[in-house]
Amino acid sequence: MKRLLVTGGAGFIGSNFIRYIVKTYPHYQIINLDKLTYAGNLDNLVDIAPHPGYRFVQGDICEAALVEDLVKEVDFIVHFAAETHVDRSILNAGSFIRTDVYGTFILLGAAKKHGIQKLIHISTDEVYGNACSPQGISRPSLETDPLLPQSPYAASKAGADRLAYSYWTTYGVPVVITRCSNNFGPYQYPEKLIPLFVTNALENKPLPVYGDGKNTRDWIFVRDHCRAIDVLLHAEGVEGEVFNIGAHEERSVLEITEVILTILKKPRSLINYVKDRPGHVKRHAVDASKIQARLGWKATTDFQEAMEKTVYWYVENENWWRKIKDRSREYQEYYQRQYILREQSKQWVASS
Repeated sequence: MKRLLVTGGAGFIGSNFIRYIVKTYPHYQIINLDKLTYAGNLDNLVDIAPHPGYRFVQGDICEAALVEDLVKEVDFIVHFAAETHVDRSILNAGSFIRTDVYGTFILLGAAKKHGIQKLIHISTDEVYGNACSPQGISRPSLETDPLLPQSPYAASKAGADRLAYSYWTTYGVPVVITRCSNNFGPYQYPEKLIPLFVTNALENKPLPVYGDGKNTRDWIFVRDHCRAIDVLLHAEGVEGEVFNIGAHEERSVLEITEVILTILKKPRSLINYVKDRPGHVKRHAVDASKIQARLGWKATTDFQEAMEKTVYWYVENENWWRKIKDRSREYQEYYQRQYILREQSKQWVASS
């Protein structure tokens, strides 16, 4: 039996991971530490809450005393907790530095003090910046590529990523770092591309596409990501290493948009081009051959099948996302600022 501390377990990927672990290893003990900021949602785990091996603790990973008390109780840590949205980091970088860097520092200190057996630090492919070789040739990023983050979010994750590595090299804290490509699936907060476009399309609202919509990402179904973390959690001899996780499913924003509209049988007239965001990375993609060669993991969910599952989940769980889109003032203010005002700005420039 393993005793796990999962930070940020009420968020999108964290809640899917907890759900995966409870189903796969029902005898494991799980503590879920989450601050319940705007994207943390206990509705994501309402059916998991009664499980005897699961416990939720509301709190901030920047609270050293709380973190230390919880780390004392476990053997393994899976660290998801972070501010994650690029757009929000452009509007307010400070909270990203505090949670992503300082919060990781607090967690690493507790792991060092109490002899944690393994800490999996969930980083991101955003740390690489545009996917290319050191010679500037466009290709999926390798674990050995330089980190060239292009947003405050990416920079905060790069800082946490390297801080985690330093605790391995300096103190021997058994850290494993993952850099995953863009996740999609159930329970994703509807500010992110796929749930935003699915729910807008269901409401016959415009789908706000940044710039020309040709920016590409490597898309992975969240359950495949959870399986990869499971493999690393149980693997031996991986401490101090970085592993890319990706599905080799590169799609542009416009391609994703077309898939969503096709599944929902909605018209292309819903596509609405808005002013591009600053520092918008043209291509994110990772080469995941290392984890496949070393540990035998690879993404197995068919992209089209995963997209259909995801779209239909939002169709069938309207109450879940309407609580956010219709009742959250925070979400409505963000949407107004991020898309409506951006569209108005574009129209003003065009008419000048």
